[in-house]
Amino acid sequence: MSYQQFAYLYDGLMVDAPYEKWVSIVASQCNLHQLKGKRLLDLACGTGELSLRLAKKGYEVTGADLSDNMLAVAQRKAASEALSIQFLEQDMSQLDEIGCYDIITIFCDSLNYLQSEDEVKSTFSGVYEHLADDGLFMFDVHTVHKIDDLFVNQTFALNEEDVSYIWQSFEGEFPHSVEHDLSFFVLDEKIGTYKRYDECHFQRTYEFDVYRQWLKEAGFEITTFFVDFNEKNREMNDAERLFFICKKLKNRI
Repeated sequence: MSYQQFAYLYDGLMVDAPYEKWVSIVASQCNLHQLKGKRLLDLACGTGELSLRLAKKGYEVTGADLSDNMLAVAQRKAASEALSIQFLEQDMSQLDEIGCYDIITIFCDSLNYLQSEDEVKSTFSGVYEHLADDGLFMFDVHTVHKIDDLFVNQTFALNEEDVSYIWQSFEGEFPHSVEHDLSFFVLDEKIGTYKRYDECHFQRTYEFDVYRQWLKEAGFEITTFFVDFNEKNREMNDAERLFFICKKLKNRI
């Protein structure tokens, strides 16, 4: 999966993303769990938009992402706002020694970009190793309904003056997986013509019980789950986004 050009388009395409809702969930769950620590690792931080917002709320944020292009954008934004955030180039499924944190997050369905079951399990294990005792692990994923019914065989498009795209989604090789073919047409103002960039992204999700079993094996207790940013809603029939709030157990089961 390549993010070379996508990194520089990402913020414009995500301008309406509900970042403040993710921030609110972090604050709410930390309060509910009476968590005192503020050290937070934002995995798959992308261009750092959520990392910056969390830092402004008083969290001691470290951002990590696999894409150096995304991290370059994030670092520039943090510097422009004089925010002290460390950004690291890391694969979430192969975390190196990056310290210990009170909170680890993987938001914006980033976990769904992992291509295999083993990568998801390895991610959960790595998060466990880098989370403080009684720390919180929070993440969201696409539901099976979102992948199978709302993505597969669908076409999305955007037509703006400076950027347009055609986004086609096809059924993937594995159950509950999808391949996104994206073609971007970006205005080069210097020469007055459009340049085309192509990307192919893969996403895969799993049933709720599968995530629950893998989290248990990694050493986590699910303290709550909910859907579509509503912390009181657990009805998954037509839900699109599933949230897990997990507590690290001191002794693995």
